[in-house]
Amino acid sequence: MQKLWDISPTVHAGTPVFPGDTPYQQHWCATMAPDCPVNVSAITMSPHVGAHADAPLHYDERGAAIGDVSLDAFLGPCRVVHAIGCGPLIEWRHIAHAVDATLPQRVLVRTYAKAPVHWDGQLTAYAPDTIERLADLGVLLVGIDTASIDPADSKQLPSHQVIRRRNLRVLENLVLDEVPEGDYELIALPLKLTTADASPVRAVLRAL
Repeated sequence: MQKLWDISPTVHAGTPVFPGDTPYQQHWCATMAPDCPVNVSAITMSPHVGAHADAPLHYDERGAAIGDVSLDAFLGPCRVVHAIGCGPLIEWRHIAHAVDATLPQRVLVRTYAKAPVHWDGQLTAYAPDTIERLADLGVLLVGIDTASIDPADSKQLPSHQVIRRRNLRVLENLVLDEVPEGDYELIALPLKLTTADASPVRAVLRAL
């Protein structure tokens, strides 16, 4: 059996969220009893809680909702690159060691030695030029183990704007703590939410 890495964080009431986002909440609508054969819950949360895929609608008022986005970018060969402790931005020099002619169309960058359990306002983001250069090499999807590809306090979201302009896809809030650098198969399919700006994903890597 091929080895599988689950790169999704756990989602519960204490899962950290971007300031202002709706945290995960759950209540029980029905519970098993003599007159009820099932448990049924209701969930309220931002679609950006946990591992998630941003839709173009998130950063473009005329962009597609996540349910209208092609799934192709979220499934296929990918490369995990380590840039642990690289500072506020992932610059090209931090990932150049892992870029060659065999680079897959999906790139996930690990920045944490260990994923935090609380909100990190000093999260590492992508430098816009890094995404531009990856797009030039044919990359279709970039991922990161922090809550955003832009700095937490950014108002202009320059890396998201590169994603918009170059028509790339993005995964955020991944957990890459146990994943060695190298090539894998990525499986991280968003839900078919036809009006949403993002979707949770159960992101996994499978050995090639």
